[in-house]
Amino acid sequence: MRRKSCIAPRARAGLGLLLAILAAASNPARGQTSPAFGPLGTPSTAAPADDMALADYLGLLRQIAPAAEQGARTYLAAAQLRCGRAPTTAELRQALSEGDGHPALMGLIRAAHQQDKAARDRWIAQIPCPRGAAR
Repeated sequence: MRRKSCIAPRARAGLGLLLAILAAASNPARGQTSPAFGPLGTPSTAAPADDMALADYLGLLRQIAPAAEQGARTYLAAAQLRCGRAPTTAELRQALSEGDGHPALMGLIRAAHQQDKAARDRWIAQIPCPRGAAR
């Protein structure tokens, strides 16, 4: 019988909060609609989807959940070693937010939280190469 972790519900709630904060932090148009100045981020001046520097994104992760930052750094480093290219900020954000998150990245975050080196090594072997990277 497999033991159910009591951390999972809190981790899911924390991940939801993390994603909401990161989405808000990376959105340059935060709702200014003053008639005097007009809305921020009009289509001609909107920032590209990958406008946040990776270091800034990882810094936000560290502030919210240190294990998330550590797992993300492991994910990035492993992809760099295995594939010759690390994921971009946009690719990392997508890996965190699509559905329940990319299984390897979520596993690395969980392994960092639990300080489980064996699990970390198993998840590293399952990291996919980003688009455009050689395997």
